[in-house]
Amino acid sequence: MAPTLTGVSGFAVEVEDLHVRFGTVRAVDGVSVQFPAAGVCAVLGPNGAGKTTLIETCEGYRRPHRGRVRVLGRDPVADARELRPRVGVMLQEGGVWPALAAGPALHRVARFYRDPLPVDSLMERLGLSRLGGRTFRRMSGGEKQRVKLAAAIIGRPELVFLDEPTAGMDPQARLAVWDLIRQLRDDGVSVVLTTHLMDEAEQLADEVVIVDRGRVVATGSPSGLTSRYDEVLTFRASAGLDTALLQAALPDGCVVVEDPPGSYRVEGTVDPALLAAVAAWCAEHGVLATALTTGRRSLEDVFLDLTGRALR
Repeated sequence: MAPTLTGVSGFAVEVEDLHVRFGTVRAVDGVSVQFPAAGVCAVLGPNGAGKTTLIETCEGYRRPHRGRVRVLGRDPVADARELRPRVGVMLQEGGVWPALAAGPALHRVARFYRDPLPVDSLMERLGLSRLGGRTFRRMSGGEKQRVKLAAAIIGRPELVFLDEPTAGMDPQARLAVWDLIRQLRDDGVSVVLTTHLMDEAEQLADEVVIVDRGRVVATGSPSGLTSRYDEVLTFRASAGLDTALLQAALPDGCVVVEDPPGSYRVEGTVDPALLAAVAAWCAEHGVLATALTTGRRSLEDVFLDLTGRALR
């Protein structure tokens, strides 16, 4: 059932100095960003960061107060009629008739397109055939997400926006959706997804855009973003160790953080000397360190450093 889709050259989406306000609130405050063609771009941000407003403006659902947006080279508002057959949108809420089962709903959506994907094959791929006549309103959260994903891609779009595509899904469904997103990219489709799942972004994204307080605070590939930061050594021990005392015993430039209690992170150049220094300090102070690991900082670590660890 693999779709054969036509990609586009250059960038799928270009945003220049975008401003969107709600009263005095600057939801998007001077954002300039480009989403690659024939690739997967993950847009990350805390709740209220402005990422949904940014994406809705790219989809043509909101008009910017200032700035320029081009989707497949077109204005998403002025050229909406031309773009509709070329762009798929998966909304977080709504988008499917609540009284219809998956099959009738997708057959109805398919009729809007000249050359839709085969409905039965798509349903089988996403595990929707087994839902039978269950209506959309009676489906679980993960089942609804799969129906909305199918509706977003059934028209063979060149570009698809996916809002939290695997929210509420069990691990099996989640992996199936990841495989489908990878296939879309391989077939030349541009994918822009928003997600709160850092492992999802690391697994799928060619490019990551991190948004906070209406601004873009970082862009790059997952490996590129994490490689900008120090390596990290982590271990677990009893809560409340004297991290200042431990840090003083380590090579210059190392930083020790306890977060959450009982979980310790040592940032710096991870080499045999650092391992030996940590082990020696723990032995001297009667500390049993467990679950010791080394490696690059994760995308989640980078995200929290850039956007803060406090609840919003």
